[in-house]
Amino acid sequence: MELTANVLVALVAALHGYILVLEMFLWEKRPGRGLSGLDAEMARATVPLAANQGLYNGFLAAGLVWGLVAGDPTGFRVQVFFLACVLVAGLYGGLTVNRRILMAQALPGALALAAVLSAG
Repeated sequence: MELTANVLVALVAALHGYILVLEMFLWEKRPGRGLSGLDAEMARATVPLAANQGLYNGFLAAGLVWGLVAGDPTGFRVQVFFLACVLVAGLYGGLTVNRRILMAQALPGALALAAVLSAG
């Protein structure tokens, strides 16, 4: 069960690393605009906001990686904290921005959190 939890945490970390790249570096290009659904003009106007969001996603990814490499009990606690942050951010984004965020962010975070808690 611990291996499953670690794999799920790593996948959530990778997802947030990917979101960082989309929001910070590819926001005006096809992949970033596909994520946001914005036209070219609006994407250009929101670059600073997207970069800020991307930075926060990078912090989530970094925290999850820290949780994976830290020894217990710190690693377990860090994973629980950052997965809870992912879940809350996914729920909030899904309710206020786009329902797709529930499936793309909140669900993976919830599954990883459940696995970590079960293994802990």
